[in-house]
Formats: sequence, C-alpha cells, structure tokens
Amino acid sequence: MINSTEAAPPLPAGEALAKKLPTYVPSTPPGRQRVMRLSDFILTNREAILAEWQAFAKTCSPASASMGITALSDHASEMLTVIAEDLKTPQDDLEQSEKSKGNAPAPDTSKRTAAEKHGTGRAESGFTMEEMVAEYRALRASVIRLWTKDHGEVTQTDLDDLTRFNEAVDQALSESTSRFTGDLDASKEMFLAMLGHDLRTPIGAVMTSAKFMLETKELAEPHLTLTSRIVSSSTRMNQMVGALLDFTRSRLGGGIPIAPAEMNMGKAVHDVVNEISAAQPTRAIQVDARGALKGEWDCARMTQVLTNLIGNALEHGSDRTAVKVDVSGDEKEVAVAIHNRGAAIPEDQLDGIFNAMKRQAMAGKSDGPSANLGLGLYIADQIVRAHKGRIDVESSEDRGTTFTVHLPRRA
Repeated sequence: MINSTEAAPPLPAGEALAKKLPTYVPSTPPGRQRVMRLSDFILTNREAILAEWQAFAKTCSPASASMGITALSDHASEMLTVIAEDLKTPQDDLEQSEKSKGNAPAPDTSKRTAAEKHGTGRAESGFTMEEMVAEYRALRASVIRLWTKDHGEVTQTDLDDLTRFNEAVDQALSESTSRFTGDLDASKEMFLAMLGHDLRTPIGAVMTSAKFMLETKELAEPHLTLTSRIVSSSTRMNQMVGALLDFTRSRLGGGIPIAPAEMNMGKAVHDVVNEISAAQPTRAIQVDARGALKGEWDCARMTQVLTNLIGNALEHGSDRTAVKVDVSGDEKEVAVAIHNRGAAIPEDQLDGIFNAMKRQAMAGKSDGPSANLGLGLYIADQIVRAHKGRIDVESSEDRGTTFTVHLPRRA
C-alpha cells in the first residue's frame, strides 16, 4: 500500500504518452444500457475527434508542414457543432428525401458557414482539392470508429443517427468544395488579369518601336522583313492580351464594359471586311446589307465581335468558297449572319461552343490565330450579351455553318 503522503511511482512510458493525448469518453458506464445519442457523443468527445483530424491534416504536406495545431483544425470544431445541431433537429421522411437529393434548405447567404470558411482557408494554405476531401473522409471515419467502438449492438436509432451524420458531413463537404473551387478560380483569374495588365507595357514598347523603324523607310533587307514581322507579331500579342483582359473582366463579375452610341451596323461590317480582306487578299468575303441598320451599340466592341466571327469563318471555312455576311434590320433588331462552307461543327461541341478556352477541332484546323487561347467566340458572346443580344449557331455538312448575331437597337 502507498501512503497518501508518499509520491506516486512514475508511470510506464506508454501510459505517460497516453495521458497526454485526448481520449474519447464512453457514453455508457460498464454494465448499463447506452443512452447517449450520436450528437451528444460528438460534442462530448470533441477533443479526441479533433486530435485525429489534426493528425491526419498534418500528413497533407507540403501545405501542412509549417502549420500549427490551430491552423490544422481550422473551423473543424465549429463544423462539429453544426453537425451535432443538425442531428438534433427533427426531420421527417420527406425532408430527409429532399436533403439526400441535394435539396436541403438554402443557408443564410449573408454569412459564410464554417465549412465555407474551411474551404477558403485550405485554398489559401495550398491544400489540394483531394487533400481537403480526404480530411472529411478522415473525420467521418474517426467519428464512426469511435462511435461504434463505444457500444455493441446497433439499434435502429443508431442507424438513423449515422444516416443523418453522413448527410451532415456531405453537406459540409459540398459547401467546402464549392468555396474552395470558387476561391481558387477567382485567384487564377486575378492572376491572369494582373499578368495581362503587366504585359501590355512591354508589348506596346516593342510594337511602337518597330513601327517607328518602318516609318523611317531607311531599312534594307533583310531588316525590313524582320521588323515587319516584329510589328505583326507584337500586334497579335497585344490582341491576345486584350482578349485575356476581357476574359478576366467577364469572369470576375464586372462584365465586359460597353459604351453604346449611335452607329450604323452596315458601315461597321464593311469596315471590318475591308480590313480583313486587305490582310487576306486571296479569300473572298461577300456582304449583303439591307434595311434600317442604325442603332445604339458600342462601335469598338461590335467591331471586335465582327472581326472574331468573320475571322473564325475564314479559319474554319473552305478556301474554295466565299464567306457570306448578311446584315438586315427590322423594327426591333439588327441581325448579322456570317456563313461559311466547310466541315460542320461536331454536334457534341455546339452546346459549349462559346465556353472559354474551348478550341474547335474541325477538319484539323485548330492551329489558327483564334485557336491560341480559345477566347474569340467566348468574348464575342459576352459582348453581345452585354448589349442584351444573343448569338445563334447552326451547322451541318449540307448547309454549312452560320453564326447569327441578334442585337436590339438599343443596348
């Protein structure tokens, strides 16, 4: 016997280590029937669950290598509280059915949930999507393992609790992944915007300098040809940077800005066709303009739309036939139809033809200027949408391909 005044003997090494770690609290004293529900079990054993969460998150290197305990368990405690509260909330069969289909009641959008905060935190910390999803898998496994270890026979109430628990974890995972991907996409687009903005100055300097050298008319061959190539290449680079900036503006929520003013669509079409024909004299472009063609649109932006669509028709159309541009106007709108013969757009590409970064693979012609970024059609569509219009597409082997721009007379 050890006298109460004597010091207790030292614990074995294994027991000493165990005393430092959080342990789960059994919900049932030995020999009694278990009465603690899963929601109460989660709250009672929060520390043990979080310890396992932290241990798993620590393995997600290199992102977790420099993270402390607080960062590793970022928002996990709050999520456990939300999950436990969800388990305690009464739910009938219809509500459970709707929830399992992803039709749960919409959360308050004025504030972020704990799971959304976690998604943002993991994106900022450099975790991958796979690592964040694995965290939830580990959390689910930890709770279920501790819960099943705590009791023996499984009752119907236990199964109902486990079903509700899985639904709550799935909801939290959905919120985290949605916020994670949204923040990641926004970061990528912000990076593209900054890159495009920073590239404009050096490209502009190259283009201006090369043009000045040509204007002196003092260059002899081969310097004349080389300088001309610098001008054409830097002009193309400048156009690509402009397309990149338009893309990021539209994706970051601001939309492509327009400044509508009175203009004649027929004249704008002829101007674009004349410019393209001068650059590609071997290609035939036929224009048919009729009706009332005046309206209020952004002339510079509509020139961009026409250049993209006519250039697309020349790139993917047959060299042996002319590209036809039909411009017509009625009381409500002006329509511009650009038609070309050649290989049809595959049916499986029509639905996403205006998606950003999407290249067309038609007759092997995917290496033209508009295929570099795949933004031409996307930007054209966004500009037309900014004018409250739309672009329709029809394509078949027999009738060819037609892009038709419909514009109300006032944006």
